[in-house]
Amino acid sequence: MAKILVVDDDSTFCLMLKTFLVRNGHKVTEAFSFDDARQAIQATTFDVVLTDFRLPEKSGMDVLAEAKRKNRDTIVIVMTGYGDIRMAVKAIKQGAYDYVTKPVNPEEILATINNALPVSVGKTPETDTDAFTFIEGKSRYSQEVMRYINIVAPTNLSVIIQGDSGTGKEFVARQIHRASKRNSKPFVAIDCGALPRELAASEFFGHIKGSFTGAIADKIGQFEVANGGTLFLDEIGNLPYDVQVNLLRAIQERKIKRIGSSKEIPVDVRIIVATNEDLLEMVNRGTFREDLYHRLNEFTIRVAPLAERKDDLMVYAQWFLNNANREMGKNIHDFTPEAIDAMLQYSWPGNLRELKNAIRRAVLLEQSSSITVESLPTEIVSPSQKSSSTKTDNLKNTKEKAEQELIIATLEKVKYNKTKAAKLLNIDRKTLYNKLKQYGIDTD
Repeated sequence: MAKILVVDDDSTFCLMLKTFLVRNGHKVTEAFSFDDARQAIQATTFDVVLTDFRLPEKSGMDVLAEAKRKNRDTIVIVMTGYGDIRMAVKAIKQGAYDYVTKPVNPEEILATINNALPVSVGKTPETDTDAFTFIEGKSRYSQEVMRYINIVAPTNLSVIIQGDSGTGKEFVARQIHRASKRNSKPFVAIDCGALPRELAASEFFGHIKGSFTGAIADKIGQFEVANGGTLFLDEIGNLPYDVQVNLLRAIQERKIKRIGSSKEIPVDVRIIVATNEDLLEMVNRGTFREDLYHRLNEFTIRVAPLAERKDDLMVYAQWFLNNANREMGKNIHDFTPEAIDAMLQYSWPGNLRELKNAIRRAVLLEQSSSITVESLPTEIVSPSQKSSSTKTDNLKNTKEKAEQELIIATLEKVKYNKTKAAKLLNIDRKTLYNKLKQYGIDTD
């Protein structure tokens, strides 16, 4: 059990993260401001401090300094938006262990904490939560994916999972791991799109103390963390070209060197990658290494968009409904026939991610025991239903709906790249994150 301090001015987020970490065996204290954090740090020696980079009075850098002043061995992890990644890198150079990007995935936080904690503190194993439960669809496309999973899982073949954004590629990767002989070993996921070039080598291979400015302690890389298990590289097409060279060498030689070390460390990992781009086309354009492509392309699974597997729609919708009920403390049983018809007619360009957001919003708004068309986003219902469902809307609600729909449409346009979305919407990233939270838009 580790003693953890969570510092964030969002009390709802603090409570969510505290509940999750306590459930996984840790003792957690909350702080909603720098002053609260300073008082907690002075009163208690924490094993881990999780701090938001942006705080009302000061910043996560101040929390980092305060924690290190009290105890140099305290592990500090910075939570940051994409726009603050440069500052997160600076925080690492000043002694932070790592950073995670917002919106935060609790599983990612737990994995980072477990990687950082010394064995003496007592690491907790990776847990399977509803967030990564694999739901088997009944369409022929989903059945084919399941058949491919069962075929490839027992092998050590590298796998490319191809599919549009929001189709559930990571769920497929985790199911391959669970069905493999490596299932008792770690599953480690890396988002290549959020990996800064200057930290990529350290993230993959680790570093030793003193190897560069700010490397105040040894750090193991994700290849070592995943040793014996599975390394999942999400959005592999975003990996910088020069980093691809180091990745290929590690995969081929099955050995890595931490930055600053000459010692070779043998690693045994299975590689699964996911992409929403055509890697072969990227090879032809010269933005993805051909040798790395052929090394990874031992087996390919295509995950079809939701529009091509409408037989699965209500299976997933009911699953998201059940989860949203638990999350919001509601008891909505099902969907009205009119709502089902509207959902089946819609094209779902955002795939499962869009469906999940739509269901969560509907559960939040619905006052009856079944989801009605009035609770569904306006773009899903037919024109006649749109007009009838908005007759009683006041001006504020109409503006909020329009804003929500614009944000979702922009996110889909840029394939859920929040940095690009904020730029197109002409707002800063902090404002975008606040809007995502306000409207319950899930981008995980």
